[in-house]
Amino acid sequence: MFSRLQSDIQCILDRDPAARSAWEVLTCYPGLHALVLHRWAYACWHGGFKWLGRFISHLSRILTGIEIHPAAKIGRGVFIDHGMGVVIGETAEVGDGCTIYHGVTLGGTSLYKGAKRHPTLGKNVVVGAGAKVLGGFTVEDGAKIGSNAVVTKPVPSGATAVGNPARIIQAEQDALREEAASKMGFSAYGVTANDDPLSQAMRGLIDNAVAQEAQIAQLRAALEKLGGPMSGSAADQASDVAKLNQLIGK
Repeated sequence: MFSRLQSDIQCILDRDPAARSAWEVLTCYPGLHALVLHRWAYACWHGGFKWLGRFISHLSRILTGIEIHPAAKIGRGVFIDHGMGVVIGETAEVGDGCTIYHGVTLGGTSLYKGAKRHPTLGKNVVVGAGAKVLGGFTVEDGAKIGSNAVVTKPVPSGATAVGNPARIIQAEQDALREEAASKMGFSAYGVTANDDPLSQAMRGLIDNAVAQEAQIAQLRAALEKLGGPMSGSAADQASDVAKLNQLIGK
């Protein structure tokens, strides 16, 4: 028990630059308190004392602002940062090394008792503030959920889910599109991708801009080898950014 507590404290010290000492973490971190109380509730629940497990869970919610169902499975090295408003449902599973920020919901979408209604987080998953992960699917190892994302489908290992509804950024083309869009002052995944004509047009423009940038880079490299003149590129790029921002109403 004490070795587990020591491990929990150390993982907070490793991941939170604001944590200055083990004593501060032990006395002032509600995420740690919620995990300790959950272990008691979990032991009661699986020992047949289900009411007592729920009551401990209820007390933990009052004291920490974090609600974890006593049947939920929580791995080692989990860090609930700040924690206010976190809700972890009955059939949820949180893998080792996960980081969960405030306002996160690991919720269910089914009313059938006994069914797997809540998500499973693999190892080292990061769930950003305000994100909602809803359903009995798996977010695989090393995945990231962006702040305020609403995830209703599986997330592959190492991928990032952003937006509402969440879109998966994994393929190289998606990563290039998001990088190019961020340079223009907006996110390519901040709008619905499939049912909004404007967002489809924006994605097409961004893809075209990425292709043009690659071609311009090749031309520049060739001109530099030949000692040719280089001018006008910064002004042209600024003009293009202004036009795109005007299109989306910025």
